[in-house]
Amino acid sequence: MYPVFERFAYLNAGSAGPLARATAEAVASARRRELEEGRSGPPFFERMQAGRVAARAAIAGEIGVPAEHVALTRATTDGCNIVLNGLALGPDDEVVTTDSEHFGLLGALRVSGVRVRVARLRGLPAADIVDAIVAEVGRRTRLLALSHVLWTTGHVVPVHELKEATGLPALVDGAQSVGVIPVDASALDFYTVSCQKWLCCPDSSGGLYVRDPDALRVTFPSYFSQQAYERDGSFTPREGAARFDNGWLAVGLLAGIRTALAAHPEWRFERAHEMARRCRELLAQRVEVVSEADQGTLVAFRVAGDAAAAAKRAHEQGVIIRDLPGTDLLRASCGYWTSDEDLERLVAAVAG
Repeated sequence: MYPVFERFAYLNAGSAGPLARATAEAVASARRRELEEGRSGPPFFERMQAGRVAARAAIAGEIGVPAEHVALTRATTDGCNIVLNGLALGPDDEVVTTDSEHFGLLGALRVSGVRVRVARLRGLPAADIVDAIVAEVGRRTRLLALSHVLWTTGHVVPVHELKEATGLPALVDGAQSVGVIPVDASALDFYTVSCQKWLCCPDSSGGLYVRDPDALRVTFPSYFSQQAYERDGSFTPREGAARFDNGWLAVGLLAGIRTALAAHPEWRFERAHEMARRCRELLAQRVEVVSEADQGTLVAFRVAGDAAAAAKRAHEQGVIIRDLPGTDLLRASCGYWTSDEDLERLVAAVAG
């Protein structure tokens, strides 16, 4: 199903998930058809529009929300920028985030013009996450902007509890949650999806959930986000979250999304959680493990020496993990496809 497993212990879906043969073939089949029939004409555009409808519905199903509240994007970074630009926040408004966010969210916050308050989570146990974030909320706070699962440690941020405790809208980066832990985003305000990670879709595929599309400005219109437009550029946005859609998405990409999402088994969450538990236990016998038990499926750990060099040596031994920039940590990503042999190879590669 996943040819890469024949060569590697693939433990880096937190960056990009493995591609299934069926997914790659769906993309290639669409490209061959374009090669032979062209990329225009009524049948082509009908396939493209049907592909967008199907991909939107499939992504919505992964996070338990209506399809009409999902925009098609290229990754979580797009979603973060769409929301922060569309909220019309000013320099007197504050957004609370954490010191453990990915640049996909931090970069968007940096250029948004708002005041950013940072909850210090590094080194804190998972049980203290809520208190640390709530402590940064003040009278000027307008938004929580944070990850569901921290990309550094795999610790789960209780986003629903935080929303209830603060009464604030929440922009949630779902890059390390969707596809590997159960997600119900329906009670949240904004939730981003990176399909190329745990959902194992082709590159440049993602989604954004918007609970109230009418309340968010369109600041990056595309041909696919408008329902009608005039020669002067004025336009009527599409209904629902489709008004935030990125531009052209290749038919092959859309076919790959649908194929990838249809392939994942119902038991994937339990299996991924179990393999992450085993990974932590095995690594803890040889190295320092930072990630706590019963969190996400990312396992961060330290080894003696340079982390980047250790990741490179592991790759040379057929084990794909990653070092985390700006830290001395290595990270293994455990999915439902992870095997006991993969974990044994990991321990052997890093223990030396």
